[in-house]
Amino acid sequence: MENLFFENRELSWLRFNERVLEEAEDDRLPLCERLSFLSIFQSNLDEFFMVRIGSLHDQMLLDSESRDNKTKMTPGEQIIAACDRVRELSVRRDKVYHTLIEKLGEQGITLLDFSEISDKTKKYITNLFKEDFLPLLSTFVVGKKQSFPFLHNKEIYVIASLTSKGGKGEKSEKLKIGIVPCGGTVFPRLIPVPDRKGCFMLAEELILHCLPLVFSGYKVRYSALSRITRNADIDADSIYDEDLNYRDHMAEVVKLRKKLCPVRIEFFGDIEADTVRKLCEQIKLDHNMVFKYETPLDVSFFSGICDQLRSRTELFYAPRHPQRSPEFDESRSILDQIEEEDKMLHYPYQSIRPFLMMLNEAAHDPAVISIKMTLYRLASDSKVVESLVEAAENGKQVDVLVELKARFDEENNIEWSRRLERAGCHVIYGLDGLKVHSKLCLILRRTGDEIKYITQVGTGNYNEKTSRFYTDIAVMTADPQIGHEASAVFQALTLGETVDHTQHLLVAPHCLQNRLIDLIDREIERQQQGDCGHIRLKLNSLTDKVLMDKLIDASRAGVKIEMVVRGICCLRPGVEGISDNISVISIVGRYLEHSRIYIFGDGENAEYYISSADWMTRNTLRRVEVALPIRSQKIKDRLEYIFGMLEQDNVQARDMKPDGTYVRRYPGKNKAISCQNVLYDEAYRIASEIK
Repeated sequence: MENLFFENRELSWLRFNERVLEEAEDDRLPLCERLSFLSIFQSNLDEFFMVRIGSLHDQMLLDSESRDNKTKMTPGEQIIAACDRVRELSVRRDKVYHTLIEKLGEQGITLLDFSEISDKTKKYITNLFKEDFLPLLSTFVVGKKQSFPFLHNKEIYVIASLTSKGGKGEKSEKLKIGIVPCGGTVFPRLIPVPDRKGCFMLAEELILHCLPLVFSGYKVRYSALSRITRNADIDADSIYDEDLNYRDHMAEVVKLRKKLCPVRIEFFGDIEADTVRKLCEQIKLDHNMVFKYETPLDVSFFSGICDQLRSRTELFYAPRHPQRSPEFDESRSILDQIEEEDKMLHYPYQSIRPFLMMLNEAAHDPAVISIKMTLYRLASDSKVVESLVEAAENGKQVDVLVELKARFDEENNIEWSRRLERAGCHVIYGLDGLKVHSKLCLILRRTGDEIKYITQVGTGNYNEKTSRFYTDIAVMTADPQIGHEASAVFQALTLGETVDHTQHLLVAPHCLQNRLIDLIDREIERQQQGDCGHIRLKLNSLTDKVLMDKLIDASRAGVKIEMVVRGICCLRPGVEGISDNISVISIVGRYLEHSRIYIFGDGENAEYYISSADWMTRNTLRRVEVALPIRSQKIKDRLEYIFGMLEQDNVQARDMKPDGTYVRRYPGKNKAISCQNVLYDEAYRIASEIK
């Protein structure tokens, strides 16, 4: 029965990535933006196999009969269902790729078709290959004297079926496998063709085309390009080496990830079944994890093509830049202004500059005695870290929790942690068994005999670059109650612990899920007493079964529940008698909808929160997350407005149906409303009015 109103997590994620693919298919979008969405679709899928399929693979080895708590599927069943769905999406991927290549041709950009080149071009290609490629190539012929080489994650290889003459002139048709790495960073990916303006060839296809020159002693029967995806899902805590400090341990984890078992192999080209079988045997991969395409295996080269077209502005979104916030007078102390009233910033519509000014001011203000901050993902040239370093060098007490388990950002965070330590900051490296995902900053300021707290809570990372294309909210308050509880959170983290009681902040893992249940129960009670229960949620993902069960209880009680869920949503809305009072929309557009907003109730009794936490079990029970109650009426009104704009979107929004599918909204005869465009237009208008 549960299958009627719950969606499998992996299949729901694939529906999300399908929505990304739809953006690449949408001919209303500028061409180069469509290329970017196709590239995002591929990189998303790579991470899906590395993390989610990798995790299911590990689960299957540990307990093949364990079952998903929502759809009761075993790990093996989930892998099969996900792979079947990926193959369906791959057909669409190939189709849109060819469409976009045709569109590029109309702009004077072509990828070389070797079947149509002139003799002059063939001669150039051959000479180029002999001079610039062949001396740098590594080649392997797998046999008794040469073992199977290690194939690096996501790198492209030429795989060839080879035959050669045996000894004493007798022919031997024994099949051998030839392998050629296609360079990684050794060769430029896009190679210009000299006698054809705007024409390029891919490095791996050049190697594939010239393969007889590589294996000159063999006959090349078949050849194809191949790419392996390796499991990246490592439990860093379970393999912790007590003889290493934690930062060194995480550096070892990063190295280990590159060597984990393959979970997928992809092919493009002419490859025979026997060679595929032998490859799968060598890398110990089930044949079900083999994927064949009619297009290049890695479309990240699109970024280089877009660079070639940068001067043609009509091929890109119109430029948009974060605007000055009317909340702040940048000629005055930012800290003083926050003490006067709570402040909110909405990225990318408003600039992150006031927040950076706040940190810089705190680093130099003699009244500031300490800065405490959690860091999860940072920009490569982080101004946040620069301010923290300056604060420490100016004698402030700076406590920074750097989460080294931020997947795929570990190396970056390791380097930042070293710099912070060298500057004299007190650096904490997360907690055993828990990721610290909260976006929390606390500044302590002494005025006379009084200690004042400035607390900032955000929905997104302290990253200046992503603040330009992720929608996130940051709220800054001088509320002493919030400051005291934020201080308690940091004190617990410093001791390697978590808070087990809060009155104002919602703090996972002990004081979030249970408090959310209480808030849902309150709306149920209102509905039962004849009032109108109402819940509105903006999330990236919804998978927590405990919370979904409670939302179903609320729906059955008549509570109206409106959700904007960008990615995974495991709760199907509109199922008769179960979730008929629940609606779900997803918005996928120019900016990544990343902010989390919780609203319980209406009018004077409504409670508003912003948070770093999605409603996923990993967020509510296995991470340190913080949700901030909003007390400023101005900010509450702003959140109301934002949520209303999201729900009115009829350009980028999709409605989730009771069967788990999504149907895109179109304006038709109505006015077209893109919430992201409306919010940006408004930001420009307001900024122009600031004197």
